[in-house]
Amino acid sequence: MARNSEVIRQWKILREIESAHGISIRQMAELTGVTTRTIRRDLNALQEAGFSLYDEMYEGEKRWKLQSRPFKKLGDTGLTLGELSSLYFSRTLMECLAGTPFQDDIVSAFTKLEVALSPRMRAFLDRLPNAIQAKPGATPTRVAVQQRKLLGRLLDAILNQQRVSMRYHSFSSRREKTYEVDPYRLVYAQGGLYLFAYVSEYDQIRTFALDRIQNLSILTETFDIIAELGEAPFPHSMGIHDGTPHRVEIEFTPEAAPYVQERVWHPSQSVEIRPEGSIVLSFNICIDNALRGWVLSFGPSARVRKPSHLASEVENALTTTLNLYGGTQTE
Repeated sequence: MARNSEVIRQWKILREIESAHGISIRQMAELTGVTTRTIRRDLNALQEAGFSLYDEMYEGEKRWKLQSRPFKKLGDTGLTLGELSSLYFSRTLMECLAGTPFQDDIVSAFTKLEVALSPRMRAFLDRLPNAIQAKPGATPTRVAVQQRKLLGRLLDAILNQQRVSMRYHSFSSRREKTYEVDPYRLVYAQGGLYLFAYVSEYDQIRTFALDRIQNLSILTETFDIIAELGEAPFPHSMGIHDGTPHRVEIEFTPEAAPYVQERVWHPSQSVEIRPEGSIVLSFNICIDNALRGWVLSFGPSARVRKPSHLASEVENALTTTLNLYGGTQTE
């Protein structure tokens, strides 16, 4: 039995009660494949968790329902004008998720939020200077509807701890391959969705971009989680990578130092300030394309001190780029 089978079953029961607008204990038992006694324990657990469940008689049988406004206490608590306005302004930050499967839910949530503001209040706030904006990251070209369907099926597989079979296009090997994986977690990072899954063939956790999954089938076989994931995704990378961390030291010129110092580029970073104004930034970080690209973005203002092989990689990239521009320029 899957490790989280009890809480997953209770979540299914809760969703079924809400969507069906009333369901009997007998029906819940048939849907979940457990006894009515187990269902009663599940209902007690959900009520103890704070969900507003109640029963009423219908055609001689008790049917369970969910309070039509399960989060009405949020309204009772109330939001201050500053809190409500801050949420209203944060729309521009949420637009970074445009084009992802969450877009419709975000639009719906903010539509409901706007109802709490009168038309005159919204008109006033909209006249204020555009004080905050967000630039969305690159969005995948995959059709949004297809990605939403794929996301929904993967979420079901993760919750039910069911193994999946998928056809995946790998950029590194430049080919398609079929994998059977145990899906652990979905992560949204840098404008894309990624699946963390255990691959028994390699006995390791691997990362798959949802946009490159060609097709997917949920298998009847369930799995037990045998590898733990950390709290933060890609903890050792500036981008989307799970490599082994190395000690990296990068020296920045006095001109670039103030800009570099004003941000935390990685949680492991430390800064050494030199008398002439230059700085040395140190990390425990994996050496991947994200790190190389970041160093190259500073041009002559950055020099890799350690490790030597990263310095060689950056030097080779700069030499190759220089050679591209070294020939005769054509109009």
